[in-house]
Amino acid sequence: MFHEHREIVTELKTSNAHFKKIFDAHNDLHDQLEKAEEGGVDHINPMEIEKMKKEKLKLKDEAYAMIMDYKNK
Repeated sequence: MFHEHREIVTELKTSNAHFKKIFDAHNDLHDQLEKAEEGGVDHINPMEIEKMKKEKLKLKDEAYAMIMDYKNK
């Protein structure tokens, strides 16, 4: 995620606990969704998958906003 901002992401992950938390949560959701979509998880219903996708997008938007704030300082 955000490969074009790799240096800023690395800096924020080490200096901002909230950024690290949302970045890690996004990556965890990404992994869970990949497993679910590949059929590796049988107990997740389609509504739960949609909820997870929305949460993942929310986390990505928040992380991106933090990256842009850092970049514009």
